[in-house]
Amino acid sequence: MIHGSIVALITPFKNGKLDEDALRKIVEWHVEQGTHGIVPVGTTGECPTLTHDEHCKVIKITVEQAKGRVAVIAGAGSNNPVEAIEYSKVAEEYGADATLHVAGYYNRPNQEGLYKHFEMIHSNTNIPIILYNIPGRAVVNILPETVARLAELPRVIGIKDATGDLSRPWTERQLIKRKDFVWLSGEDATAVSYNVSGGTGCISVTANVAPKLVSQLQELTLAGKWEEARELQDRLIPLHKLMFKEPSPAGAKYAASLLGLCTEECRCPIMPLSSATKQQIEKVMADLSLI
Repeated sequence: MIHGSIVALITPFKNGKLDEDALRKIVEWHVEQGTHGIVPVGTTGECPTLTHDEHCKVIKITVEQAKGRVAVIAGAGSNNPVEAIEYSKVAEEYGADATLHVAGYYNRPNQEGLYKHFEMIHSNTNIPIILYNIPGRAVVNILPETVARLAELPRVIGIKDATGDLSRPWTERQLIKRKDFVWLSGEDATAVSYNVSGGTGCISVTANVAPKLVSQLQELTLAGKWEEARELQDRLIPLHKLMFKEPSPAGAKYAASLLGLCTEECRCPIMPLSSATKQQIEKVMADLSLI
């Protein structure tokens, strides 16, 4: 069930508050547009600046609105495993299909510490776990050997790889013999190349803006239509790059506002986009016939 285009969902705000109506509207829109899965309260969902209650509410609303039509992988990560366990239990209670867990940022554990972090979460929860390896944000890097150790735990079912190292899935596949382990790219720009190496999907920021196109891209790769996938990725690359020209998710939220889905409001310290970047996003979206 966890494959294809999985949107790293934005969290809509209005006048500083969680916009619950907009959130339901966005989830429904993703189902209609062909998105294969949804990740609420991840990095793109501004989880660092959500309150505990908001975090839990976003998971609850997303699961309720998805109604089992697409997979919901709830962001539950923390550098504090006690907090990660708590969010995992909330996700399980509300009916999420899996949880996404980042490595131990700030406290910077070694590889044994990383293993123990995820093992502790696994031992105290009952919901499937997807590892999230993003050294650029978390500082620490879950090495392939550690990923392989963790893959021996029955409910560690996959990894979101945002290392940018396209040799990683090849290396990990030499060490992990499970046929059901899921490899997901964590970067839109590497999505096609990652799937060549055995990946089966991408947790995508661009899917917030162009869900139908990103879904089509994934379906082309899963069908082995690599030339068509490359052509579509060539068209999408300018949009991928603009999503991160300024700190995310400001770009995705501005684009979503152009689509009438929500306001462009982000929480401090994420600042509004510059006028120049707004103009570039508008142009690229028009070129893709999104607006």
